Amino acid sequence: MSNIIKGNSEILNKARVFEEESMKNIQVEQKPSFHLSAPVGWINDPNGFSKFSGEYHLFYQYHPYDTKWGPMHWGHSKTKDFIKWEQLPVALAPDKEYDLEGCFSGSAIELEGKHVLMYTGVIDKIQEDGSHLIRQTQCIAIGDGIDYEKLECNPVITSYSLPEDSNLEDFRDPKIWKDKDDFYAVVGSRHADGSGQILLYKSQDLHGWNLVNVLDRSENKIGRMWECPDFFKLDGSDIMIISPQEVKAEGLKFHNGHNTVYLIGEYDKENYKFNRYDYGVIDYGLDFYAPQTLEAEDGRRIMIGWMQSWENNIVPGDFKWCGMMSIPRELTVKDGHLIQNPIREIKNYYKNTVKYENISVNNSMELPNISGRELDMSIEINGENCEEFTINIAKNEEYVTLITFDSRKNLISFDRSYSAKLGDSLHKREMNVRNKNGNIKLRLIIDKYSIEIFVNDGEQVMTSTYYTMLDATDISFNAKGNATINIEKHDIVLT
Repeated sequence: MSNIIKGNSEILNKARVFEEESMKNIQVEQKPSFHLSAPVGWINDPNGFSKFSGEYHLFYQYHPYDTKWGPMHWGHSKTKDFIKWEQLPVALAPDKEYDLEGCFSGSAIELEGKHVLMYTGVIDKIQEDGSHLIRQTQCIAIGDGIDYEKLECNPVITSYSLPEDSNLEDFRDPKIWKDKDDFYAVVGSRHADGSGQILLYKSQDLHGWNLVNVLDRSENKIGRMWECPDFFKLDGSDIMIISPQEVKAEGLKFHNGHNTVYLIGEYDKENYKFNRYDYGVIDYGLDFYAPQTLEAEDGRRIMIGWMQSWENNIVPGDFKWCGMMSIPRELTVKDGHLIQNPIREIKNYYKNTVKYENISVNNSMELPNISGRELDMSIEINGENCEEFTINIAKNEEYVTLITFDSRKNLISFDRSYSAKLGDSLHKREMNVRNKNGNIKLRLIIDKYSIEIFVNDGEQVMTSTYYTMLDATDISFNAKGNATINIEKHDIVLT
């Protein structure tokens, strides 16, 4: 059935038709099984992660016409359990004067039976002198879960509302919520000194918005521009998630050009002040950016992120789609640190469970029925007498991807150097881990082209992609010294 809707713009209807027809030419077997991926073309930041009408919706930055970034639309999918996703028609297209250069990132809430989207509209006007006037503004569209109508009063927040000493071009990625009778939104902005700041706005009717305060500023200490803010209370702490650019590396932290950070502190709601007392890295891998959260029906705080890198796109050139999202993660706070674990609903899709206990590894070995490219595998390693322990995944006679635990240096490393990508490119990441006398627990979520490594029950996470051909399914283990391991592996099978 065609997704053309009378009353939609020609630009939106064109995108819907193109998406519908192009999806037919992409083999479903090529796509990840339980991670949301681009229907066709390019996707990046998750947008509008929200509850609506008893289901969970996710939008995303979307350029359907090419596997490279282009004029931003909003793609759209929904789920009931965060594992199985249903594709919906394109929700937003750049078809108004105030968003002709793109409908950039934003968020969504459910309100009185309607779905409210808040996004950044971008304009780029050429002046008489040939210079470009670039402005980013905040806009609203309201719909029924399929079709959305942009407000006639858009944009609802413009650069005129920015604080003094603000850069007028970088002003984007609103995250909206409702508290009692008022609406609030945090928006990323750039101070005149080039560093990031998070602004808080307030409204009573979604149409008129007023700047309330600058909640936090980088001051060029945690990167520069802060993108994709999120703000919520969790386990007694107030958490602000940001995606900072141009962060100076600190040891093994912040080696991606675009990074993910949580700020933890206390929010004074009466005076609209956020008192930050610490911050931490969200993900140490090569491919994770712009996460966004929602509160699930049962009160869990769920986060999802873009599972790709701006700096190092390694998607095969013959793919007609580009971009995936991480597995949704349940967030908690423990001892002042953000804990992340895979969404528990994944257990509903376990098949072919295999368990091993007290297996000794002192060289290279494989274990019966431990293989595959769509699985959830937990490994407890006792490496007290082992210098290095390596897990080889996506392996065949030619290629392999490596996860290594160095118990002497307290390091976990991921290395895709030999995963079939020809030519040198960014391929390795390392992170310091809490080493319990040579013991460590890893949980690996693998879905065809990606691995998410959860360490010590979610204390740290490392997310990366690799595009080894799908017939490379072997998994093996190697120890320099003597290690003892326990393994529990589940295939993930969607039925």
